[in-house]
Amino acid sequence: MAFRSFSSDATLSRRGILRAAAFGGAGAFLAGCTGARGVLAQVAPKIEWNAVRAIGDRYVSQRKIANYVAAIGFGQQDPEYLYRGPLSIGGNVPAGPDSLYRIYSMTKPVTGVAASMLIDAGKLELDQPLKDILPAFADMHVLTSPTAAVTSTVPAERDITIRQLLTHTAGLGYNIIQSGPIRDAYNRAGIVPGQVSRLPIPGQFSGRPAPSLATFADRLAKLPLVYQPGTRWSYSVSLDLMGRVIEVVSGQPFDSFLRDNIFGPAGMDSTYFTVPQSEVDRLTTNYGFVAGNLIPIDPARSSIYLDKPEFPFGGAGLVSSPRDYDRFNKMLVGYGAIEGRRVVSENAIRIATSNLLPEGVSLANTWMGGGGYGAGGSVGAGGQEGTYGWAGAAGTAAMVNMKTGLRAGLFVQYMPTDAQPLRADFMEALAKDIEAARAAMKVAA
Repeated sequence: MAFRSFSSDATLSRRGILRAAAFGGAGAFLAGCTGARGVLAQVAPKIEWNAVRAIGDRYVSQRKIANYVAAIGFGQQDPEYLYRGPLSIGGNVPAGPDSLYRIYSMTKPVTGVAASMLIDAGKLELDQPLKDILPAFADMHVLTSPTAAVTSTVPAERDITIRQLLTHTAGLGYNIIQSGPIRDAYNRAGIVPGQVSRLPIPGQFSGRPAPSLATFADRLAKLPLVYQPGTRWSYSVSLDLMGRVIEVVSGQPFDSFLRDNIFGPAGMDSTYFTVPQSEVDRLTTNYGFVAGNLIPIDPARSSIYLDKPEFPFGGAGLVSSPRDYDRFNKMLVGYGAIEGRRVVSENAIRIATSNLLPEGVSLANTWMGGGGYGAGGSVGAGGQEGTYGWAGAAGTAAMVNMKTGLRAGLFVQYMPTDAQPLRADFMEALAKDIEAARAAMKVAA
């Protein structure tokens, strides 16, 4: 069964899945994370993480979630793992650093880093027209309004570029955003960039994904854009399309490129587009909130993630462990190096984690509320400069602070994320624990 959202009259809503992509509570995160990298390195050993631990204890004991894993680290130091609860409600196998979580849109920064590697290698350029790599996108048309008939279009005023794909400014649509004829056209064409469950959950998504990345790209090119390229930020399938760009430019399948150039070198041996049957004992169950109750929508033993997807979804397709994703974050704050080993060039990481928004495009009047956007993830601006990260539709979230070296990940499994304020509570607790350690150091001094 394809990636489906949930009916708007239930607590599982399309809007809720959408908001799950934003990393709520970033302000609280940053309030406790400013300062020099060396200062936080000194504070780190003093942090007891009492508030972060208490959040997990409270949510699990009240059965608001099945399990909770937090992974927090500084620079190249080993992470602290805080965890509570079983892989599934009523189960007896505890969740932990090596449990497997559907990370959904936390896949986007991985795809963004992969693209940045090709940019740094000179195989792509940020402002290169997409049509140079995928000629089918040479003559695009744009809807006269986001809900207009797919035949009501005008010519695109400019070419789609690689920069626009990385920053959701190419004018492409997304099933979790759009409504009306264009959403229906996406569904019919298999522009369905992910999966949730085998269960017949009614909702906004329908149809099967296109059978390959090549077919996905070709079908997408035949559909109108929702907005003129380079004119506004709108969450989209652009990172899925970037997967096709990567495989054309690199000459190898997208998933193989990630395995050979990021996962393998970074020691991420528990990150998959398809969970091997041998690893099912580590897989969590994903839940949906219905009338305030947690209902299993993707049980581990029958998970849709045990089947090979139609294609590797570069926007929302990965399953990973807290330990693995922390290694990705460790590589980011190491500017491409992890534990003394170079995985990605420093310049590629600087590209990925910088504000790449086209000139004149702002996030101020979007649901992002401001800031910048890099390669597949949000980028802090002003007092929040140095942060980079994104989150997933089933409650996971990860962020790094490139200035201080702080890295943080939250791993839970429920949809939609905004059914409860766990993510914001986590961020507040994170800042609280850091400030408590700082205060204790000042007193000791």
